[in-house]
Amino acid sequence: MNTNKDAHIVVVDDEPEIRETLQEYLQMQGFRVTQAAGGEDLRRLVEEDEIDLAILDITMPGEDGLSLARFLREHTKAAVMMLTASGETVDRIVGLEMGADDYMAKPFDLRELLARVRAVLRRSGAQAPSGGDIAPTTRVPFGICVLDVDAHKLFDSDGVEIRITAMEFDLLKAFADHPNRVLNRDQLLELAHNRGWEPFDRSIDIRIARIRRKIERDASKPQVIKTVRGVGYVYAPESP
Repeated sequence: MNTNKDAHIVVVDDEPEIRETLQEYLQMQGFRVTQAAGGEDLRRLVEEDEIDLAILDITMPGEDGLSLARFLREHTKAAVMMLTASGETVDRIVGLEMGADDYMAKPFDLRELLARVRAVLRRSGAQAPSGGDIAPTTRVPFGICVLDVDAHKLFDSDGVEIRITAMEFDLLKAFADHPNRVLNRDQLLELAHNRGWEPFDRSIDIRIARIRRKIERDASKPQVIKTVRGVGYVYAPESP
């Protein structure tokens, strides 16, 4: 069953053929899809409608996908998937640093893209019901912050929500479920349900660095998520 049915996806690419192909294919899978030829179209859509996922081409004339990813992170709660040219590792890393939830290299297989779209939407909770009775939540302390596991949200000490990506939540949840246990990159990928990444892909390090900047008192001297040199990372909830 497609639990992401009717989620709103925006395809942002300067190539009409790619936009039309993705719109037609994703609509066949039950999604609501809108095309945007570039930044101007996307910004107008943000003002007019709620977006669950934006699929952004990195290389576009005018405002590129990296700039648009930053804009979406600052102004919306939409998940972000980047489309990169094959082998462009630098663009992929920069995209992750901007907060992208996933990426795919062109040319891509439509079935794989669909699987990744569903996974990103599932992790981001795009279709979570709203309203009604609110059940008790599980809250886990992470340094100066608290992770609300049920709501998929991170809050600072004043209760203000701190924006995190779906993958950042999955990593925090993995650490919360395995406190004081050293986890290597392969285990973290497995626990975060993201086997699409290579075990030694530096994306894990990039994402943990981003998380540390949000939860640690001093990200340069992490006390909550510690590095075990040559092995992996450990969540130490009892650290001061």
